[in-house]
Amino acid sequence: MKKLLLSLLTFTAIMTQAQNPFFQEFGTYKEATPFSKINNSHYEEAIDRGIALAQQEINAIVNQRSRPDFDNTIVALENVGADLNRVLNVFYPLMSAHSDDEMMQISLTVSAKLSEYSTSISLNEGLWNRVKEVYENRAMFNLDTEDQMLLQRTYDSFARSGANLKGENRETYRKLSAELSELTTKFGQNVLKELNTYEIWLTKDDLEGLPESSVEAAALAAKEKNREGEYLFTLAQPTYTAFMKYSSRQDLREKMYRLYNGRNQKGEYSNVDVMKRIVELRHQIANLLGYKSHAQYSLERTMAQNVDNVYGLLDQLRDAYRPAQQAEFAAIEEYASKLEGREIKMQPWDYSYYSNKLKNAKYSYSEEELRPYFELNNVIDGVFGLATKLYGLKFTKIDNVDVYHADVTAFEVTDENGEYVGLIYTDFFPRASKRPGAWMTGFKDQSNLNGVMTRPHVSIVMNFTKPTADKPSLLTPYEVETFLHEFGHALHGLLANTKYASMSGTSVYRDFVELPSQFNENYLTEKEFLDGFAKHYLTGEPIPQEMIDRIIASSQYGAAYACLRQLSFGYLDMAWHTTTSKIEDAAQFENEAMKGVEMFTPVDGCALSPQFSHIFSGGYAAGYYSYKWSEVLDADAFSMFLKNGIFDKETADSFRKNILMMGGTENPAELYRRFRGQDPSIDALLIRDGIKK
Repeated sequence: MKKLLLSLLTFTAIMTQAQNPFFQEFGTYKEATPFSKINNSHYEEAIDRGIALAQQEINAIVNQRSRPDFDNTIVALENVGADLNRVLNVFYPLMSAHSDDEMMQISLTVSAKLSEYSTSISLNEGLWNRVKEVYENRAMFNLDTEDQMLLQRTYDSFARSGANLKGENRETYRKLSAELSELTTKFGQNVLKELNTYEIWLTKDDLEGLPESSVEAAALAAKEKNREGEYLFTLAQPTYTAFMKYSSRQDLREKMYRLYNGRNQKGEYSNVDVMKRIVELRHQIANLLGYKSHAQYSLERTMAQNVDNVYGLLDQLRDAYRPAQQAEFAAIEEYASKLEGREIKMQPWDYSYYSNKLKNAKYSYSEEELRPYFELNNVIDGVFGLATKLYGLKFTKIDNVDVYHADVTAFEVTDENGEYVGLIYTDFFPRASKRPGAWMTGFKDQSNLNGVMTRPHVSIVMNFTKPTADKPSLLTPYEVETFLHEFGHALHGLLANTKYASMSGTSVYRDFVELPSQFNENYLTEKEFLDGFAKHYLTGEPIPQEMIDRIIASSQYGAAYACLRQLSFGYLDMAWHTTTSKIEDAAQFENEAMKGVEMFTPVDGCALSPQFSHIFSGGYAAGYYSYKWSEVLDADAFSMFLKNGIFDKETADSFRKNILMMGGTENPAELYRRFRGQDPSIDALLIRDGIKK
């Protein structure tokens, strides 16, 4: 009877494993993720199994009798956790793109396990001793440049994760890291959960100034909730942005602004105490590791290298752009006062509305007017076609792989020789299960270890204006720019050609990672690019030359405001992560951090920090400056194309070989110099933005 019971238990365990897609190879086309076979119940058990297998692999490395060398320790460690990574490369992308309450709860549960697993590796003395021995004897091994970088990164990863800590400090590090992992997860979930609670119901009398596309979308949203005749607005990014730009109702703009910027400060989803504790934990961990602040710790592995260099760039840009921003605001206030017949002192909920009015008056240019020329399918052809012209890539829509939502489309990518490059998934529209914003991610990394080439599967996720019953999805130029941006990240992943997955694609220094994405944005104002796809969705007529001229002429409009806004985020981030004091009043701290780049009087009850997912849950702590750092790089890089031709094959080949293919295999400063022939300067950016002639 006992034997029978054991047999039944064994059989049940085997059957359970057989039903979990993560416990077997993905026998699908190009080993694509079988999303339709995966449900929430599979994740936690697959993560538990992945951790257990990875720990066995670690033990095998530590307990082997062979003397440590590069292959049996460093490369072996690179290969640890393949089963676990396969689960996480599905779970976390879907946490952002297609989540539910159950997945959020799973993420809270597994975050502690994953933190403990990660810490158990970094604090494994036997493993650390082997890594250290290989590092100290590295001259004995015949290592190429990529091998040397892997060894350096492995050694630094241990050292920066507490491997040198002793006794009580090791246990303290473990506890602090576990708490930090849990709180960063909670912060991001609070932002998404509260965002989804907002419903702003309006009547027909409240819609003055709003474009037809916004009205139709609001009517459709209301209809889906069985409230025809009303209009439902949310705080989803495209909805909010359009409302603030076009609504002529100042009272409603103010209401929307206060709702949007007052999030996550009170109630169930408040992040105020969460973010304060996150900052404290990061500071304590940095101190344990011998650093003055989290910023000093974080910047050690960046192009910027230290706090002074970050502030040096921020200050340089502030001084260059501040006068232009003040002149912009004076012009907008003068225009608004004449328009309204009374003195207008601009409030933050007025900027988008009046600046857009003045932009239209100066350039007869409206983003809404241009929507018909940017039908989504045409834009896809244009954006993908850019990669065809520059790098010879071809994109073929495929229906024989699973997607995780009906809105998602998969494409197979091949090169100029017809060789397989990878898969790319596109996910364009807002939904309750998706967080706001836009991003690129991956379900499978590229690698080429021991002659076995693994090609990447990447995804670009956005929140574009949805099609309605009467119209297809029509994008604004800003949304096209967003598409170009995320597609640049995707190309960085798709064109990767490295040995090691941990250094493939976007696995580069944070202040270098935005170069390929922001580089792509430059094409939006290039006539030669727009002529290829910007056609009226009804008539098929190409976008008129005069409209292209207006896009180009107006591209510099508001550049100073946009720069100061980004700088304010960068200063705020650095303030949080250089402070050595306990923060009592978070709102006051935020206002002080932004002094010198503030553009409006602070609004009571409004704050960025409690919803600033980039720095509190998105990996950009002490790193938000990198957007401007990369912008300097992208303007400088594109100046080469402006000189040689925007589709110049030789220049594109150099960009591909020295930037896109190399991942994190070499210092990015050296890679950039190899492409550009010199270090970057801010001059090209100032010229592009019209700050310098």
